[in-house]
Amino acid sequence: MAEHPAYPVGLRLSGRRVVVLGGGQVAQRRLPALIAAGADIVLVSPEATPSVEAMADAGEITWVRRGYADGDLAEAWYALIATSDPAANTAASAEAERHRVWCVRSDDADQATAWTPATGHSEGVTVAVLTTHARGRDPRHTAAIRDAVVEGLRDGTLVAPHHRTRTPGVALVGGGPGDPDLITVRGRRLLAEADVVIADRLGPRDLLAELPPHVEVIDAAKIPYGRYMAQEAINNALVEHAKQGKAVVRLKGGDPYVFGRGMEEVQALAEAGIPCTVVPGISSSISVPGAAGIPVTHRGVAHEFTVVSGHVAPDDERSLVDWASLARLTGTLVVLMGVDKIGKIAETLVAHGRSPATPVALVQEGTTAAQRRVDATLATVAETVRAEDVRPPAVIVIGEVVRVGPAPVA
Repeated sequence: MAEHPAYPVGLRLSGRRVVVLGGGQVAQRRLPALIAAGADIVLVSPEATPSVEAMADAGEITWVRRGYADGDLAEAWYALIATSDPAANTAASAEAERHRVWCVRSDDADQATAWTPATGHSEGVTVAVLTTHARGRDPRHTAAIRDAVVEGLRDGTLVAPHHRTRTPGVALVGGGPGDPDLITVRGRRLLAEADVVIADRLGPRDLLAELPPHVEVIDAAKIPYGRYMAQEAINNALVEHAKQGKAVVRLKGGDPYVFGRGMEEVQALAEAGIPCTVVPGISSSISVPGAAGIPVTHRGVAHEFTVVSGHVAPDDERSLVDWASLARLTGTLVVLMGVDKIGKIAETLVAHGRSPATPVALVQEGTTAAQRRVDATLATVAETVRAEDVRPPAVIVIGEVVRVGPAPVA
């Protein structure tokens, strides 16, 4: 049998008895997929890893706490044999053969009646890669092929046309802090499937160059505003293109709901009766400090962090921030959109009790090739920004966590 290729097939195990022999690392890796398949799983093993035991405690599997015994595979549709006892494995695979139960053996693929492929998933598609013959099986090779195919489907570099009618609508996608590798997998896939992309200046611009030629890319900063405010014009553009039956992606920097006005766009689409999918993004408020070697929290230093917008000064009547309360906190303060107001912000924090010696880091163009970090204190930050010509976009971190990591490279 080993000279013939395996015949690939997808097993539908929902509600059907599956027996797993052995509760070690192999079972720990394989059980989640069997649980997801809806199988009625019986684990036979005197011991189990903590993760496998947690599955039993949660009622996801039934655990029989003993070694294998003849008859354990009766009525089973599928068996995973993965004990540390070769004799038990051999006896179990012989029982599987007698009862015509498809079984996988972790210790000897040649003696199994089934092989487990390297599998991955992408939007309703399961990719399974199987070595043709047992001899010369290289799990790393099959896993690498699996990973390449799944990654291609997810990021859009491997495009399989949809032969079904797509529902027009808008995807509000958080593009992350700037590095194109930090957009979510789902966001990148939706971007690859778009007909129209309305992009922010702070979105991951490098991804736009990868789009097919037929995709219309609209710079949100250059939409003709006419008598509308900028946000109203963007809302109108989203509605207009979606009503034309196109798949529209609104690509925003960071996360759509962290100072991104994302909900305003969702509300405008809802009023127009247009479906909208929201894809969260990695917020620059935590990712940019991290990329610069600054943890926003650290044991014994900061037990909380607060993210505020600095687009209006503390003494501006439009400000909704309680700067006096923030000055009394001992944790980390992260300020977004505050480069041109940092002098007034620092002055206000000091006036309400924050030490002038409190360290401050400004991280410009975080996570991109142009990233740079400039350090100061509340007492010196206004002059430092001028002297170092710090420009937006920059994330400002205020607090003792600035000094936690390695010293910044000059």
